[in-house]
Amino acid sequence: MSFKTILFILACIIFTSCQSNMKKQTESPIEFPNAVAYEIFIQSFADSNGDGIGDIAGATQKLDYLQDLGINAIWLMPVMPSPSYHKYDVTDYKAIHPDYGTIDDFKQFVEEAHKRNIKVIIDMIINHTSSEHPWFQQAAADTNSPYREYYVWADKDSIADEIAKKEITQDSDNIRQWHAVDEDEDAEHYYGFFYGGMPDLNFDSEKVRNEIVEIGRFWLDELKVDGFRLDAAKHIFPDERIKDSYEWWQYYRDEMRKIKPDVYLVGEVWAPASVVKEFAKGFPALFNFDLAGSIQQSVMQGKHVAATIDGPTWVNLENENLVDRLIEQRKMLLTVSPDYHDAIFLSNHDQNRVLSNFKGNSDKAKLAASILLTLPGSPYIYYGEEIGMLGKKPDEHIREPFLWESNKQDSLRTEWIKAKFSTHAKVKPLSIQKSDNHSIYHHYKRMIALRNSQPALVKGEIDRLEIENAYLLAFTRSFEGDTLKVIHNLSTGKQKVTLDYVEVVFGEQNLKADGKSVEIMAGKTIVLR
Repeated sequence: MSFKTILFILACIIFTSCQSNMKKQTESPIEFPNAVAYEIFIQSFADSNGDGIGDIAGATQKLDYLQDLGINAIWLMPVMPSPSYHKYDVTDYKAIHPDYGTIDDFKQFVEEAHKRNIKVIIDMIINHTSSEHPWFQQAAADTNSPYREYYVWADKDSIADEIAKKEITQDSDNIRQWHAVDEDEDAEHYYGFFYGGMPDLNFDSEKVRNEIVEIGRFWLDELKVDGFRLDAAKHIFPDERIKDSYEWWQYYRDEMRKIKPDVYLVGEVWAPASVVKEFAKGFPALFNFDLAGSIQQSVMQGKHVAATIDGPTWVNLENENLVDRLIEQRKMLLTVSPDYHDAIFLSNHDQNRVLSNFKGNSDKAKLAASILLTLPGSPYIYYGEEIGMLGKKPDEHIREPFLWESNKQDSLRTEWIKAKFSTHAKVKPLSIQKSDNHSIYHHYKRMIALRNSQPALVKGEIDRLEIENAYLLAFTRSFEGDTLKVIHNLSTGKQKVTLDYVEVVFGEQNLKADGKSVEIMAGKTIVLR
């Protein structure tokens, strides 16, 4: 027997072992938040009626694709009426944007998703409304309007007093958060943290708080959604009143649980863990922005590092690594909220796409996905990430149309914007990637299948795996007596490690005869039991 034949047989044995172990499913279907979620921008996802704009009916037609990928929850970016393409400025909280379809279309989407064991979470934007919302229009036009107290108002002299008290300048962010009702700068001003088209709601008003609860009731009771992603959760009150924001979210959680006891709430608090932890008292889940940065930075630098948020960017932390920092964060958050469940991701609709950050290196994109899908929490995949879509700021170009088919006329591809990054010349459409076993799509599908097949990866706690090698990101995941050893090679060269193990669960590697030494190829992942 030749040397090549022996290697081929060994490879087959390993591959067969991987496949058999990946089929060790839990007896009951995996339920979110333990399962994998998928973020969709309806405008760019699937167009059912040929008008060039994605819609709810198009997304319904793609539920089988998501189910086959292994997805068990969908987060829909805003679907309510709005004057903007992104729809983060709502004009009607109890309707569907007409470009996206109707309430009946949405009901059918939820019903069909639930048939496939897929939960539906919608973006809920309650920090502010659109300046075109009828509430604001009436409040701005009439100081005696019942909607006057729905917003925060000030005259020019009051703002000047505020500047004096805080010793801030006319050019500071604080003053730019106030906006004149009309072009006359002496006119009345209203508060809008993001910009003038998004006036902040006044959460000191009991009427506003009651409105927000009733809006939640409408979507949970009548439209049967499973929960909400709460946009701009950090900014309900200004930063100097952040304790009031903490208390609001605890109140909101309790009210939503009265309506739907198992409601899922995940908050967007783009801040370091020290700030995030207090929000965990009101949120059972929060997006881990620090972790997203740590994964990307580790892959880009080829060694495990930890990163934190500093304004709009990530900054590496000296003498810290991804695993140790994640363990510390989890201990802190679980102390604050015992039922806390991390929402983990690589990128979302507000950040440059992962593959663009990796300068088109698909191996790095695959490695980042492997890391994400082996860590604890609820992994979120941004639509198109699984086919390696590209995109850089401005925001419109990190939200380009999904590429379904190589022949556009045979697909549901949207055309609301001309793609600059995710074009056919730069990104292979899904239909082509499905026929390529080495594509990014198949890597995502294999990693999701691996995660869904191993209870230790679905529900297990994380701990250190003591390997003194900065090029190897190593940790254990343990659940009900079953422990998996997970090792990611971040480097561009082979790395060797020696440790005891029972069997190979996932990964291709060369094993020495004693069954303890493992040679891990560059950029690859192995999972051992």
